[in-house]
Amino acid sequence: MHSTEIIEKAISENRTSLTEAESKKILKAYDIPVVGEVIANNIDEIESLSREIGFPLVLKGLGSKLLHKTERGLVKLNIRSPEELRMAAVYIEEAAGEDLEGYLLQPMLEGRREFVAGLFFDPQFGPAVMFGVGGVFTEAIGDVVFRLAPLDDKEVRLMIRDIRASKLLGDFRGEKAVNMDELVTVLLGLSEIAMKIPQIKEIDINPLLISPDGKVTAVDALIVLGDRKQQKITHPPVDPREIGNLFYPKSIAFIGASAEISKWGQLMYTNVVAGNYAGSVFLVNPKGGEITGRKVYQSVTEIPDPVDLAVVTIPAGRVLPIIDDLKKKKIKYVLLVSSGFGEVGPEGKVLENELVRQARQAGILIFGPNTMGICNPHISLYCTGTHVRPGAGGTALVAQSGNLGTQLLAFAEKEGIGIRAFGGSGNEAMITIEDCMEGFEVDDMTKTVVMYIESIKNGRRFYESAKRVGIKKPVIALKGGRTQAGASAAASHTGAMATNIKVFESACKQAGIIQAEQPMDLLDLSASFSSLPLPQGNRVAIMTLGGGWGVVASDQCAENGLIVQPLPERIISKFNNWLPPFWSHANPVDLVAEMNTDIHMAIADELLQWDECDAIIHMGIIGRRIMIQGVLDSTIAVDKTYDQKFKEDSLDLLRIYEHELVVKTVQIMGKYHKPVIGVYLLTDETTRTVIDIEGEKYKGVVFPSPERAVKALAKMYKYARWLKGKQQRG
Repeated sequence: MHSTEIIEKAISENRTSLTEAESKKILKAYDIPVVGEVIANNIDEIESLSREIGFPLVLKGLGSKLLHKTERGLVKLNIRSPEELRMAAVYIEEAAGEDLEGYLLQPMLEGRREFVAGLFFDPQFGPAVMFGVGGVFTEAIGDVVFRLAPLDDKEVRLMIRDIRASKLLGDFRGEKAVNMDELVTVLLGLSEIAMKIPQIKEIDINPLLISPDGKVTAVDALIVLGDRKQQKITHPPVDPREIGNLFYPKSIAFIGASAEISKWGQLMYTNVVAGNYAGSVFLVNPKGGEITGRKVYQSVTEIPDPVDLAVVTIPAGRVLPIIDDLKKKKIKYVLLVSSGFGEVGPEGKVLENELVRQARQAGILIFGPNTMGICNPHISLYCTGTHVRPGAGGTALVAQSGNLGTQLLAFAEKEGIGIRAFGGSGNEAMITIEDCMEGFEVDDMTKTVVMYIESIKNGRRFYESAKRVGIKKPVIALKGGRTQAGASAAASHTGAMATNIKVFESACKQAGIIQAEQPMDLLDLSASFSSLPLPQGNRVAIMTLGGGWGVVASDQCAENGLIVQPLPERIISKFNNWLPPFWSHANPVDLVAEMNTDIHMAIADELLQWDECDAIIHMGIIGRRIMIQGVLDSTIAVDKTYDQKFKEDSLDLLRIYEHELVVKTVQIMGKYHKPVIGVYLLTDETTRTVIDIEGEKYKGVVFPSPERAVKALAKMYKYARWLKGKQQRG
């Protein structure tokens, strides 16, 4: 019986699952290795068939309602005699009751390693293949990984190595390494089933047994049938060019303009004007009159000049009536700051849906509602509720939390991280985070895309877009709400393990998205990706002014997948000429408080020339000015032979020294195209993460702590490895 016939028969019988025997027939049709087995209808047949197979045996109850046989005691292992076999069959008959349709008789296979593989349909992302550590403790251990189908050979091999217990794949306690080709065949078969048999909702293969010679066999299997309930697509894609137009208005009308400090109509307007926006600004309020000496129009229809963007801050209940005025004025883009829509509950959602319906009919595109605003430093447009104004750069930032977004903007302003554009996407009634990502994809000025995400509207579109964008420029994301919410009450292990966040994180990994763990990671990573060349490997050289820091950084490198490579004798001999005899003679290179910039650069140059060095982290070389400032303050207070001028002159020399060091570091990166990341000894209000050097391709990047430098470099390496794999595949 073919796969189609098996499924059609089950559906005609109103079954939601296949028997184990039926499930294995379908798996076998897709080249998945399954255990040899026979079906017996009664105890007499079992005894007859057992003589053909030979002991030891496995006996299982068979039936379409017997989904979790182990829990019901319907699996009897290592049966060694006809007497044991009869006893097992009688027990299974009594335990299964009316659900018993027959028996499965299998040879008892040996093997200490058990894995699990499966297929699950996610409403957001579609079919996903699962692999992990199996057996009776699958859910308890939770060592599983997912990938979205369809999969290719290389993606499957990467997926397999992602489990924490990957050592089980190699030689293990006298047993041979897993036959990787057979394991790959299993997961590719599941991927193919996902794409070809839409009636299958879940598949669970547990255990996937590994024999002592490494052979892979599906010993037990379950296939669940049902509708793959895809989440309804509520947001049609927006043309990427429209996203660009939104951030380049030549004129803005503020509807709900106010003179009262702290009102949104005052916050947005004053920020735009004070930020030196060069376009035309118009104020609108039904009261008319003047605000800050500017005429206030009672309606947008009274404005004599064209308007590109309307910034709306009026109460939610008054927004619908202005749609007609916006249409008459031919205003296509609306930044809807007002709250009181979908975020407040069902009534607000009804209002939001009606707003979207009318806006679409009027040809209007709304960003928001409930947004903190947008900014485009390249045209000095700072239209946000928080008055922060970062400089222009290549980092595009989209945040579904306005407060978090504006905090990140403030951090970017302080640390010198240039922003391409920012959007607080709010409720995403019309423009979604997927639209923004695709808009930045086609924007040549965007070098890095950074996102804070709490939800996505179309998971598969998000995945496909991110995978496409990631080949052109890094995509960095922080996911809010990462707790185990929305776990499926599914019939299989696969469904039980497939939480929303696991599938989301797997999609990100597969698409090459760099995942941040903390909010500040977003801009740490942005600083690195937008300022440094990508490392081509994970081998790191560490330069430090103190041995302890080197030890700490080495530990952190090891924990983040980076290798602190031993120095060859050739390089040690060369460094002996430049450093005191008591230097570390190893990597990390302890500079033993050496202050000579030329020596620092000579060491860095030698390390970057070294084929086994892909990146440098230097620690404590920059930031000594702050430490010495404290020493000078104490000296002046105690010793009156020194004065304030001596202090300032000394600090100026240190500033020049540290700036010269950054300049030379950036120049040497331009020479070798390998990243060099610094760590400050101490920081103050003047220190910045990113330091621009005029005329240079790269920038200086110096973090406040070793762990931030190591984490950023490790993420860069992972992205470079993913990118290289994508480029090799096509």
